[in-house]
Amino acid sequence: QVQLVESGGGSVQAGRSLRLSCAASGWTDARYCLGWFRRVPGKEREGIASIDRTFGWTYYIDSVKGRFTISQDSAKNTFYLELDSLNPEDTALYYCAARTRPIGDTCSWIMESEYIYWGQGTQVTVSS
Repeated sequence: QVQLVESGGGSVQAGRSLRLSCAASGWTDARYCLGWFRRVPGKEREGIASIDRTFGWTYYIDSVKGRFTISQDSAKNTFYLELDSLNPEDTALYYCAARTRPIGDTCSWIMESEYIYWGQGTQVTVSS
């Protein structure tokens, strides 16, 4: 059973940066996709970035490409989301998540329904 714990959220002014961390445990020998999602009140949870835990390939939605960076430190069993050039529209509850990746599949499809392991969420608030 994979367990995920986020940290690193907070309140910042527009233009500043934050780094979110997701500490993981319980990996098996399976291949995994690691993802970051966010939820704005009144809207559905949105997948924004993912990384292939085996190969390190990364994927982003257009609205965060060039501003957010997903990465991992396998030695620490932790993956990260660096949020740069934040704007008020980035205010949301951010979640890390994981799913197994079958052979032949990629992590490019960042859909909530595909992910089965979830962290508890960390709030990011950006003021103008």
